[in-house]
Amino acid sequence: MEKPKSIPTGAGVYLYKDKGGRIIYVGKARNLKKRVLSYFRPKNQLTAKTRAMMSHAVSIEFLTTNTEKEALLLEASLIKKHRPHYNIVLRDDKQYILFRIAVKNPYPRLEVVRKVKKDGAHYFGPFTSSQAARETWKTLHTVFPLRRCNDRAMKNRVRPCLYHHIGLCLAPCSGKVSQEEYFAVIQKVELFLSGKSRELVEYITQKMEEASEKLEFEEAAKLRDQRIAIEKTIEKQGVVFHNGADMDVMGLCSRGDGLALAVLFVRGGQVIDKATFFWAGLVMEDANELLLGFLTQFYSQDKDIPPRIVLPWALTPENTMQDNLENPALIGALGAEYVLQEHEEDLESIAAILSEWRGANVRIVAARTKDDYQLVEMAKNNARETVYKRSDLGMDERLAALFKVQEPIRRIECVDVSHTSGTATKVGLVVYQDGKPHKSDYRVWNMENTHGDDYLALSQWAKRRAEHGAPWPHLFLIDGGRGQVNTVHASFQEFFSAQLIRDAQSFDLEEGQLPFILAGIAKARDEQGHADRRAGNLADRIFLPNRTNPLPFKEGSHELLFLQSIRDATHDFAIGRHRQARTKQGLDMQLLHLPHVGQETAKLLWEHFKSLEEMKKASVDELMQLPKVGRKKALQLWESLQKL
Repeated sequence: MEKPKSIPTGAGVYLYKDKGGRIIYVGKARNLKKRVLSYFRPKNQLTAKTRAMMSHAVSIEFLTTNTEKEALLLEASLIKKHRPHYNIVLRDDKQYILFRIAVKNPYPRLEVVRKVKKDGAHYFGPFTSSQAARETWKTLHTVFPLRRCNDRAMKNRVRPCLYHHIGLCLAPCSGKVSQEEYFAVIQKVELFLSGKSRELVEYITQKMEEASEKLEFEEAAKLRDQRIAIEKTIEKQGVVFHNGADMDVMGLCSRGDGLALAVLFVRGGQVIDKATFFWAGLVMEDANELLLGFLTQFYSQDKDIPPRIVLPWALTPENTMQDNLENPALIGALGAEYVLQEHEEDLESIAAILSEWRGANVRIVAARTKDDYQLVEMAKNNARETVYKRSDLGMDERLAALFKVQEPIRRIECVDVSHTSGTATKVGLVVYQDGKPHKSDYRVWNMENTHGDDYLALSQWAKRRAEHGAPWPHLFLIDGGRGQVNTVHASFQEFFSAQLIRDAQSFDLEEGQLPFILAGIAKARDEQGHADRRAGNLADRIFLPNRTNPLPFKEGSHELLFLQSIRDATHDFAIGRHRQARTKQGLDMQLLHLPHVGQETAKLLWEHFKSLEEMKKASVDELMQLPKVGRKKALQLWESLQKL
């Protein structure tokens, strides 16, 4: 290692190397000497990653720069080139999709691009899914008749193309539309892409009413169709914030084997898309370094950079300590005020570089407003889903992410109702523990006087199951849709609020809350609205109480297939027990038609023999072993049974 006196005091980059000469860490500093010496603090003031890195570092090299900004750019370049083991390396550096409108063109078209250029064009985005972006592009062209051909094709065209004849292009190539009229359409498209969809709907409604008053009904009909198409698209859009801001918002989530980060892209106050990342081997005490490394590698000159970037917390000594009390390891590791001061200076340098690339001011701030905190929490939830969707996770944690609960879903109880025209009604319950059937806990309930009403049977079952008490599952799964789930939910709520107040309080529940998740699994619907029961159907839907739309389980996902397998096992179990009961009812009728056999005698026979064959083979002495059966009665029974 270098002696302290030989370490430069200016700005620059330092490279730690291992015994093989490989670069294992790249860092930058405004004052190289102070930054490098900070690595030699007491070990309890270093993060676990830093301690591991220092145990392998045997040499260090320096590259000095004129300014801290140059050092920051050089650091990012070296990290991308060498991908050092102990650096935060952004492995997904793809360019995202953007919409471009070249407003300097007399008749601009809507383009899908991946890079931002300083060409005076208007850019909208970014979008992580090229498929979703192109679907939006197609939708916009069906609503707004913009040209689709490139500049060269338009210049050489002498007559309108097919799109004009089917009403999907205004044909500027043939002079069919004035520049003012064409730009009026462009203005509508920009309103939509800027997140001002509501204003666009109001504008089109106003124009539609004006056309109607002028008796221009054909124009009014076109505007009406535009409004309907836009309103349908708005229904699919994400959360909208009324401040109309453009910003990127970051959220972090930790798991034992790594850190996940999610970025929400907010444009015009609307969450238009997200991007998620995961780094194995990191813990929460590496969070500040992760945020700084991400900022320097994620943004570039040809990316869409918003005017505001919101971090989950401020990288200052006071705020870092205060905002991360839930992470004790972070408090000890970040005790050195110098490193945190460096972080704050890094943010200033990063903001200056991003402002230069954007051509306007860029602020990197901590969440401050109510909307900021709401977005950070949303980003954190998306990061959590990224963690739980990793292939090395168990099904219990992946289900917990989809149902948005902290505790893994290890125990699942699933119920189904089975009957034949209201007779021999059974409610079967199947239990899965840690992903496997727990057959000793399987149960079946006889539901009398329900007359084929599944809702009544489930309501009565829920009360009886609640009376049975713990152990409660993490998830109660009902074979049914919204109606069945809401019926069971109402019965459980009534029971817990009326009779099990103490039990509910022991779970630290809020009023109306249950000590478990309640959900229903229903068959997908076909085009006629009927349950699609075809073999191989993977599009079942998961419903929660008092929620209209199903949960967004991906069709054919491992989680949905797992819940389907539990539902199918429950269905088979309930039907099997129902068939047994129905068969026994038929056999009971055969017994009751025999002389000297009544209800009580039939019950005694079934308690001691498994089938009619065993009853027929029983001797008089064996029949005498039944309670209250003497020799005379046993002889009469034997003679009656031989007639079967």
